[in-house]
Amino acid sequence: MGLFSQKKLSRGLAGEPVDADSSTSFLAEVWDWMKSVVIALFIVLLLHQYGFHLSMVKGSSMQPTIVEGEWLFINKTFRVLGGPRRGDVVVVKEPAGSDNDSPYLVKRVVALAGDEVYIRQGKLYVNGEESHESYTDSPIEDGRFEPYTVEPGHVFVMGDNRHRHASYDSRSFGTVSVDKLEGRAEWIVWPISKWRAL
Repeated sequence: MGLFSQKKLSRGLAGEPVDADSSTSFLAEVWDWMKSVVIALFIVLLLHQYGFHLSMVKGSSMQPTIVEGEWLFINKTFRVLGGPRRGDVVVVKEPAGSDNDSPYLVKRVVALAGDEVYIRQGKLYVNGEESHESYTDSPIEDGRFEPYTVEPGHVFVMGDNRHRHASYDSRSFGTVSVDKLEGRAEWIVWPISKWRAL
């Protein structure tokens, strides 16, 4: 034991003394950065899985409201914060047995649990009243749909494109369990010129 500092010095290439602690502080700084990056990635993954994400539209079933190639802001927390409402644009897990390339569909909720829905003369009726759908540009061209009461915990979804064979929806695969709703599309965010709330 002496009165002098116990720091060990090593010689650099030019014979300059180098503090051995500087390499340890560099490694500590790298380790801190790595921890920050891992934590940030973890938060991003959590938000993507349970909070919000962006999704690109494929197909024409939601025209004229949404067109292929547009990007949507999807809110995944809506089930906790009140659940689906009539008129919501939602992302639905592709029903089993379908031959579509995409694992998800974008559709509009037109009827909720307990609602009776049917189609007559190109018009959609919910609980006996004609549904006024300003987001469509044509009558329903696929013919009649017999009265059907939506079961508890489910919704009836349709595409906004009402031309013949334009939308694969609840008329084909039945009602959708609320658990199969991935999220609610709330904004078109790309291209910028189309930015607007849904």
